[in-house]
Amino acid sequence: MTKKGIVWFKTDLRLHDNETLIKAIEENDGIIPVYCFNPQYLNDSNDKGEKIGNFRLKFLFESIAELDKNLRKLGSGLIFTIGNPLEEIPKIALKYGARKVYSKREVAIFEKQIDLQMEQELWKQKCLFESYSTSTLYNASDLPFALKDIPDVFTTFRKRVEKESEIRAVFEAPKQIISPTIPALKLPTFNELGRAEKQPDERGVLVFSGGENAALKRLNHYLFESHLIKNYKETRNGLVGGDYSSKFSPWLANGCISARKIYAEIKKFEAEFGANESTYWLIFELIWRDYFRFIFKKHKYKLFTFNGISGQKNTPPKADLAKIESWKMGETGNDFIDANMNELRLTGFMSNRGRQNVASYFIHELQQDWRIGARYFEEQLIDYDASSNWGNWAYLAGVGNDPRSGRQFNIEKQAKDYDAAKVYRNLWLKKS
Repeated sequence: MTKKGIVWFKTDLRLHDNETLIKAIEENDGIIPVYCFNPQYLNDSNDKGEKIGNFRLKFLFESIAELDKNLRKLGSGLIFTIGNPLEEIPKIALKYGARKVYSKREVAIFEKQIDLQMEQELWKQKCLFESYSTSTLYNASDLPFALKDIPDVFTTFRKRVEKESEIRAVFEAPKQIISPTIPALKLPTFNELGRAEKQPDERGVLVFSGGENAALKRLNHYLFESHLIKNYKETRNGLVGGDYSSKFSPWLANGCISARKIYAEIKKFEAEFGANESTYWLIFELIWRDYFRFIFKKHKYKLFTFNGISGQKNTPPKADLAKIESWKMGETGNDFIDANMNELRLTGFMSNRGRQNVASYFIHELQQDWRIGARYFEEQLIDYDASSNWGNWAYLAGVGNDPRSGRQFNIEKQAKDYDAAKVYRNLWLKKS
């Protein structure tokens, strides 16, 4: 095995539609798949809380374990290491004599900086670094404008890409992988990480299991087994149960499934059973997801600042710790907000309708710094995704991609419109 490459898995924990993996296999005699868990992600230095909560961590470890199993079926396996990737990846490359490290291309500024540093560290030992775009529906190089010229209004972006850009075909999963002997996977226990593992509340919308197999199973169920997609646009604002929306987001966030795979299967469904507004609307949501990624590439660190991309010069409000804690714990006194925050805290998931309402309440009624709310979502959500999370919070705060000044929801009207019989509130206001 003369030419060897490292495949550094990050939020692309799958074999299908993974150009990084395919290119590494094509260009080398053998590959070494690696996942590096950075312990810095366990704690948030900003507010001394957890950066990644227990439900999200559990889903991540399940996804990593399944990736290892799927790799071993093809003759490989996954090396799991804990530490700073800037130290761990070069060490593994040196140990195996790898000529190149292959990785998913990042969009958020912190992760992009790590990639740049990684390239420099690897070059010291004459090892190359190459990254591929694996997380978006549209490839950045296929857009009808340069990243610096991406419109700051979504509708303008969407209309042009739908008219002028093509979505690339899905990469098939490899049939065989040649690797040196990979040691058996050993993931740390929660106890070893200083955590007490907890199970999600049984009232949750779904039992979310991490991994590519579970992702593909959910995709098949939502489209071909149940045809639920036919009514997606009408039901997507629901609050109770597993079928009001696709629930693809946790697997998308961890890269257990790709946006292009979902798109390709929707197109198959439309060819067999017909297209309608709902089948399009799920694609529409995937384009929104793309948009936030490209906006992050364009504006870099700005979407992590209080004034975002708005150009405003406002000063962040002083944090009211009592108000923030009551919001987190579902003790604000507003039953609709409290029910949603209980669901989030006890399961790691919340509906899109709920997310918009609790964020609006935090920003406009509690008058708190929106970034504190965004960080709490980062900790709690099993489907946390930097671009979508921070982009949506900035949008609601009026400092993101919204031609209007901000979006304040009428919480009482929202509760009446979407939970008139109080089914959701009665479910989540009960003590567990």
